[in-house]
Amino acid sequence: MKLNPYVAGVRSELLTVAEAGGEAAVELAERLTSPLESAIRLTLLQALSAAAEEITAELAPGSVEVRLRGADPEFVVSVPASAAPGPVESGGEEPAAASVSQVQLPSAPEDDDGQMVRINLRLPAHLKSRVEEAADALGFSVNNWLVRAAAAALENEQRQPRQPRTIVTTGQSLSGWAR
Repeated sequence: MKLNPYVAGVRSELLTVAEAGGEAAVELAERLTSPLESAIRLTLLQALSAAAEEITAELAPGSVEVRLRGADPEFVVSVPASAAPGPVESGGEEPAAASVSQVQLPSAPEDDDGQMVRINLRLPAHLKSRVEEAADALGFSVNNWLVRAAAAALENEQRQPRQPRTIVTTGQSLSGWAR
């Protein structure tokens, strides 16, 4: 996607508005448009990224990414090869663990505004490369894969209630201070 026409459009609108202020305003607007070009591009990229996040939230299990190639962004749409159904429970058997590709992302609670939040995650290099490979194998973005992995882990945890910790005692106990 070429941003040049949009940047030129903002420049043209600024010059049109400046004409109402006379020759000095037009001259000032012309001097300001060049330094403003990078700010306009950045603002457009932020708007495109926000739009891609909203589309990704609605497109699940697919995703949309904005990638910067040179000075212009491009959209990458990832759609899984097949929408695999969730795990099926049969009578008496323990439910299967949800895999990342099968997990259905939970809908937001009614009182939630559905806003996306950003976190910083530090991974060891070897784990990061494995995550990238796993996401690529499923046709997901890394972000989408990590969101699904977190949802799958929480789903599996809810299916298998925690076992209470048992404390083993041997009949011996110690008390007091030690140096």
